[in-house]
Amino acid sequence: MAALRTLLALFPNASARKLLLMMLFVLVFWLVFMASKDHTEFLLHINNPINLRRWHIFKDLLHSERRLQNTTSASPVEADLMMVTEILEKLNRQIPPRPFTHLNTTTSAKESRATILNPRGTYCIGDQLDVLLVAKDYFGHKKKYGGDFLRARIFSPALKAGASGKVTDFNNGTYVVSFTLFWEGPVSPSILLMHPSEGVSALWRARNQGYDRIIFTGQFLNGTSPVFTECSLTLNANTEQCQYLDARDHEAFYCIKPTHVPCEALTHMRTNNNNVSYLSLKEHLLFRRFNMAVEMVKNLTITVSPCNRIETKKRKCQIGMKTPFPSGYTFKGKWISTFCQQNMFSDIKDINNCLTRKLIYLMGDSTLRQWVYYLNKVVKTLTFFDDHGTGMFHTHVLLDTNRHILVQWKKHGHPFVTKKLFSVKDDNYIPREIDQVAGDSGTAIVISFGQHFRPFPINIFIRRAINVKKAIERLFLRSPDTKVIIKTENIREVNENAEIFSDFHGSIQNLILRDIFRDLNVGIIDAWDMTIAYRSEDVHPPNSVIESQIAMFLNYIC
Repeated sequence: MAALRTLLALFPNASARKLLLMMLFVLVFWLVFMASKDHTEFLLHINNPINLRRWHIFKDLLHSERRLQNTTSASPVEADLMMVTEILEKLNRQIPPRPFTHLNTTTSAKESRATILNPRGTYCIGDQLDVLLVAKDYFGHKKKYGGDFLRARIFSPALKAGASGKVTDFNNGTYVVSFTLFWEGPVSPSILLMHPSEGVSALWRARNQGYDRIIFTGQFLNGTSPVFTECSLTLNANTEQCQYLDARDHEAFYCIKPTHVPCEALTHMRTNNNNVSYLSLKEHLLFRRFNMAVEMVKNLTITVSPCNRIETKKRKCQIGMKTPFPSGYTFKGKWISTFCQQNMFSDIKDINNCLTRKLIYLMGDSTLRQWVYYLNKVVKTLTFFDDHGTGMFHTHVLLDTNRHILVQWKKHGHPFVTKKLFSVKDDNYIPREIDQVAGDSGTAIVISFGQHFRPFPINIFIRRAINVKKAIERLFLRSPDTKVIIKTENIREVNENAEIFSDFHGSIQNLILRDIFRDLNVGIIDAWDMTIAYRSEDVHPPNSVIESQIAMFLNYIC
């Protein structure tokens, strides 16, 4: 007891004394417990791998808690940087480097084998069809690792029907591709080898190495005469540059300063593809057209029966619903959602009733500009307002003054990639545009960006997505009834310049968007899923796809 009093005297603070007594109590309890247990059993208990696993889980939880504490105590700049770094680390784990010695050791669509897993005598609507895919190289040897970029689809041409498939990669050269059977009749599966894993690894490494695959040319005005100069997303310290900085959102764009011309005189921009590549000459062989989007399934067709299927009632489509994959399918050329009940909006009167007294802001790339053209064509009372802009990329405004409808499309800020000259006089990044929207229950915002980010390191896209999310959160604080819809990126044509245009880049960006926006109360229009189901391999999908996208949008807002 005397020793205890002496020890307590060293801790005059009452809180410290309580903590010390608690620690002593725990120590005594542990000693008594140990004395009552067999020593050998205790050692076995410690060496048990299950318990070691629990310890690792405990360490992981502690690590996550510390990271959360660090994030909450960090400044907004540090928190954003930590989020970017965390997403990059996650992606790097998903896309590990793959050895590449020769084209013949990469995945061959011809040598690979696809077979139906556990085939049945009868397939019913709603059943799942599983296809086992064994990836082999050109010598016929089974691959020992996964990572191939595959595109899976079922289709029935006579029914104008199609749906995406889900790929499960076992990381040992085998895949299971799962399809939900949505319609009756003959159904054929398709699995395209877009890129072998070696190509995926090369694209990922190359993408994150440089910013100079695209040349930006800025036009300044010197009085009334145009002056052209080179611009970039990165700073070149060797020359005097105009810096166009968004300090809050850490966005930056730079132009070499023309002689005797102020930086404020920048008026227009255009881009060109640069003859720069971070792929080796050997790696370029992986991206010849005959090596991309090659069919891996040979002559597999099943017949689907109705089997007295009972329709389950779905909830009406609304903002905030989680979208599964696949989120829908095409049948007789129309998109049918799998997770919510749609109204068709096939009658112009229904569309007008939905849009009446609505302010609709479309923010993003030209795949959203297509919506404006489609609405103008279909809804005759929506007419263009001349905002004095020129070219394809000026702000587009549709008005119906009688019904108080406004539909506006505005392009997103840098990077915007096109060979056509476009004005930057009123350019804003999407987060700044969102900040200018007052918002209410009659206001809807649709956001889509991604295609123009494919040629640049992924951190540019991640940071923009984070900034858009934060702007939406600010909007919801002041106007929680405003409806926000994210339209994901769509697939596009297969291009030999895969380093810039590959859908692999789009698939990664779609994963990032879903991760960043997963907790927001927004609607998702899965253009990626839609365009695979339709097999619309065009950066600007046909009207049937645009009609389906707009129909989903109308279901979300009405």
